[in-house]
Amino acid sequence: MKIHPTAVVSPEANISEGAEIGPYTIIGQDVNIGKNTIVGPHVVIDAHTDIGEGCRIFQFASIGAVPQDLKFRGEATRVIIGNYNTIREFATIHRATSADIGVTAIGDRNLLMAYTHVAHNCKLGNNIVMSNAVNLAGHIHVEDYVIIGGMTGIHQFTRIGAHAFIGGASAVSKDVPPFVLVSGNYAKPYGLNMVGLKRRGFKEETLQSLKKVYQIVFRSSLLLNVAIEKVKNEVEDLPEIKQFIDFIEKSERGICR
Repeated sequence: MKIHPTAVVSPEANISEGAEIGPYTIIGQDVNIGKNTIVGPHVVIDAHTDIGEGCRIFQFASIGAVPQDLKFRGEATRVIIGNYNTIREFATIHRATSADIGVTAIGDRNLLMAYTHVAHNCKLGNNIVMSNAVNLAGHIHVEDYVIIGGMTGIHQFTRIGAHAFIGGASAVSKDVPPFVLVSGNYAKPYGLNMVGLKRRGFKEETLQSLKKVYQIVFRSSLLLNVAIEKVKNEVEDLPEIKQFIDFIEKSERGICR
């Protein structure tokens, strides 16, 4: 490992083989940093934080600070970050409160651009791109392969489905179903995320079925429960269609529609 002599590293931190800690960085107690992770200069990683292998954390990022929640009473909650993530300048990731999942969790191979914020109790999957100045309030769940455009704010307790795309400068206050492109203030759907789905190798028959589902749910003027029943009766039972329906049926906030 390479730890710059100006870095302040707690003796209770665990820095793995091949990791690098840059100048003037502060690493708190009960912090675990995985193999070959590079932490740049002037980074602060507070107590009770786990960071996996092969991550790159740029200058002035702040990870593991206590949550901005008035209900927080100093519980020993954690931030858990997976492998091969890139966290850019001035990004902030806060520890959880003891509510619901009790942890702020980020999966693998995600890109958090400059000035992004991940609040307490958020759960992020894998291969997510958060563009500059995206702000996630508390208790948000973001599934795999989501792309969020810059300057977007997302309301607490909102869920973002896999392969969704959120346009820049949007305000998202409702759940975004998988595969859908939304944008605006407040965000509304503008079709499927066709570019992303094609890039990820979705079969043409799957895309055609998803188009039919989108037309029924978002363009038919049917009540949502009626639209869902119509989908179940008329659209081929593919895994992606089931994923789409299950997401909507489990929505507590309602969906962007």
